[in-house]
Amino acid sequence: MTGGPVLHLRGPVLAGPEEVRSRAWVVNGRITYERPAAAADAVDGWVLPGLVDAHCHVGLSKDGAVPPEVAEDQARTDRDNGTLLIRDAGQAGDTRWIDDRPDLPVIIRAGRHIARTKRYLPNYAHEIEPDELVDFVVREARSGDGWVKLVGDWIDRDVGDLAPCWPADALTAAIAAAHGEGVRVTAHCFGEDCLPDLLAAGIDCIEHASGLTDATRQAAADRGVPVVPTLINIATFPAIAARAEAKFPQYAAHMRALHARRYANVVAAYEAGIPIFCGTDAGGSLAHGLAPREVAELVTAGLPTIAALDAACWSARAWLGRPCLDEGDPADLLVCDADPRADVSTLLTPRLIVLRGRIVG
Repeated sequence: MTGGPVLHLRGPVLAGPEEVRSRAWVVNGRITYERPAAAADAVDGWVLPGLVDAHCHVGLSKDGAVPPEVAEDQARTDRDNGTLLIRDAGQAGDTRWIDDRPDLPVIIRAGRHIARTKRYLPNYAHEIEPDELVDFVVREARSGDGWVKLVGDWIDRDVGDLAPCWPADALTAAIAAAHGEGVRVTAHCFGEDCLPDLLAAGIDCIEHASGLTDATRQAAADRGVPVVPTLINIATFPAIAARAEAKFPQYAAHMRALHARRYANVVAAYEAGIPIFCGTDAGGSLAHGLAPREVAELVTAGLPTIAALDAACWSARAWLGRPCLDEGDPADLLVCDADPRADVSTLLTPRLIVLRGRIVG
């Protein structure tokens, strides 16, 4: 998108966690730090990049793929709550048409979930066996935007608890195949037992990661493997446990235990040096537009405020290979009434939302 108003962002402008510029302008949809000749509309407030939701499912509901008009409403809800860049961590439908909508957030897709047969939510995933994993990983690598999403563990009804979905040799071959296609692999992981094989196989990211142990935490830190904790999702574990209690008491107890240590788990990961990124798991059963709340959850867990904000801003954009607020970057930004580095609650009510240089909220 080009055009839009010429804006004078009178700042401060948070170009990085520790980089504060006094002012900036938006001209032809892009950021500039050079005063333009054209007259500009003055905008006061703290400026920061549009939020990143690194685990979001635009186009998905609890029953699977949704019609385009529902997906549009989901994307608009994310946008109107400050999320301007989304990594869609698994999608059963086709949302490529959103790429042609300059009024909706940018989406980076991971293709369709790849799960073990009858070991995930119905209508979400390719449900396959280990000997098919490489072929399906290559297929989704070629249909996504640089990511593939595996389901690393799920309840095994024969065991009565969470259990890994894939043998180590299948994971190693599949992740190597993905890397051969030039893409990264992430995996849904609630429990402890799937993590050693995934990390040894070269996984590039862990979703949820509620089952990190001392050993896998250190392995993730040593390998620089990021975690997207989705604390808003993990808050639902007690309700999941209650529904499962009668048939699967071991699983129910496990889910409650993972929930009980969720905050300590995230802080330990951060203190170990694991990169932490903001993700809500919106879609499915969770509402969209929750990124500001997830940032607040990271603070509640015990992360420094600047680290929680960075998880949804500067570092998150760099990790995904997307621009931020450098000279000439697309003007995707929020304007807040107060310094969000000091109080992330200001993200809940931004003064202004600008997408590709146009005011959208």
